[in-house]
Amino acid sequence: MTFSLIDEFEEALGAMPWMDVHTHIDASHLSARGLDDILLYHMSTSELYAAGCPSGARVEEDRSPQEARRRVQQALPFLPKVQNTFMAWGIRVILADLYGWKKGITPDNWETLDAMIAEHSRDAQWPRSILKRAGIARTATELWRGRGGVADDLFQYGLEWAFFTRTQWGQPDIPVYELERTWNQEAPAPPIPMTFNRKQAPPLAKTIRTVADVHAALQHYCALIPFGIVLSTAYHISTEIDYSYPSDATMADALKRREAATDRERDVYASYILHHFLQEIDKRGSQIVLQFSLGAEALPYESCSRLFQRTVGQLGDIIARYPRLRFQCFLSSRHANQSLCTLVRELPNLSLAGYWLHNFFPGPIRQTIEERLDMLPANRQIGFFSDAYCIEWAYAKRVLVTKLAAEVLAHKVDIGQYTKKDAIAIAQAVFYDSAVELLGMQSS
Repeated sequence: MTFSLIDEFEEALGAMPWMDVHTHIDASHLSARGLDDILLYHMSTSELYAAGCPSGARVEEDRSPQEARRRVQQALPFLPKVQNTFMAWGIRVILADLYGWKKGITPDNWETLDAMIAEHSRDAQWPRSILKRAGIARTATELWRGRGGVADDLFQYGLEWAFFTRTQWGQPDIPVYELERTWNQEAPAPPIPMTFNRKQAPPLAKTIRTVADVHAALQHYCALIPFGIVLSTAYHISTEIDYSYPSDATMADALKRREAATDRERDVYASYILHHFLQEIDKRGSQIVLQFSLGAEALPYESCSRLFQRTVGQLGDIIARYPRLRFQCFLSSRHANQSLCTLVRELPNLSLAGYWLHNFFPGPIRQTIEERLDMLPANRQIGFFSDAYCIEWAYAKRVLVTKLAAEVLAHKVDIGQYTKKDAIAIAQAVFYDSAVELLGMQSS
């Protein structure tokens, strides 16, 4: 492989518009409000925590300036210990390319950098200029983050509201709680966090006690999905859950034991709610894509990459039972990519998108791109999403993936699998066209 060929593909891919099909960017603060939004992106926070920083929790999105300052200062001594990481490279790309900052971050200079970032955030055109520079034609984010449509020129939307099949640390009845929480709401709302503490949540007016309550709550939930506005609805498939097809009687018995629920009851709750949710969606036709994340399991602060082969088999059975519905997976388990590809080859209503969370590192990204190109049609895979919380991180991830994709394509040309013309057409298909075909995304 020649480096000149890699450079040629990097330039070609950089000039090509991409779709970013999944982010958490908020219309009320599109770009970074300060250094904390860049430095303490949750993937970077995990590395700092591993290096010895005392705080491992995500910074709160509505943090005060004082808390932002405290967390940045707390992180500063540990920055030299994480300079080797991929996320640290992303931070350097952001600061150098977008802010012209090529120095390190130190206790003596960080406030200057922070003030520069904050000043740019007050310019309404700044985030749009970043997306233009990144070559991102359209971005998808959570519906509630649209803030009434003030950035509809940038965004299309997905619904993240309830996660019926996501476990929480030490809370076996969480599938029921997720559903009954939405039963008490009159419009889609932000989801509960991955590290949710029930003890800090206010009591709910309506609680689920019977199977009839479950069905009433599901009908309420589905009736509030804004079909025609959202392209997708996102949830998580936890590998901890043993998926089955519980009867009404089995679910009723499990609900009676809710106060003393174990993992056995949790599996019944999740399986029952999932299947009846899919049945409700199926009644409405294939109006949205059912996106789900897979392969990340909860820890006290974040999650770890873990996935049982049992879950892959059960997932295949679930998707096969609903052939009219369209499913799309965000995978966070490197070893499972090949298995998921084999499912897509046999299940026309399943597609794969990007590299999620624990897979967003060079080795898994290269492997994912290469395996999917070799195993799947171009229109059953979406090549990129950033999972960013500010536009700067969407830019950085676009730059980094461009470099890695260029390596993969150059190798395939080098061995004679693709011509250069083939490679460019294939890249166009997976980084742009498939998002249009599978999700209905449109250029802004």
